[in-house]
Amino acid sequence: MARNLSEAVVRAWTRLMRAQSTALLGVETDLKAAGFPPLAWYDVLLELSRHDGLRPFEIETRVLLAQYNLSRLLDRLTAAGYVERRPCPGDKRGQIIVITPAGRDLQKRMWPSYRSAIARHVGARLNEADAETLGRLLEKLIPARTSAGG
Repeated sequence: MARNLSEAVVRAWTRLMRAQSTALLGVETDLKAAGFPPLAWYDVLLELSRHDGLRPFEIETRVLLAQYNLSRLLDRLTAAGYVERRPCPGDKRGQIIVITPAGRDLQKRMWPSYRSAIARHVGARLNEADAETLGRLLEKLIPARTSAGG
């Protein structure tokens, strides 16, 4: 159903994109300054720490990375010893990605810097009521997850 876009909707879209970009850049900069890899590494390791193993397409839906970016990231995480690729039972061509103890350790070590970056780049700019309101509004833009989600 097509409809005319109001100025308010266009303005909301623009501000959403600018806010996301600004906050993400700040968090990435803080992680780099603390000597950590990019945020995408943390996101993948966090999802893997919550599961006994995930297929690459399951990771992709949880972290919202393009498949070609995820493949390269998984290659880097594997080479660094943070994840392992294992054969998928019942699917000879498939694989399961599993976090290693070193990956769990990195994810846990990154969290304090990540938490501080969130506090600095988002929390310091919003009071609790604003954060609650923003969270509720943004939830309206996120489709309900399927059973493959989480």
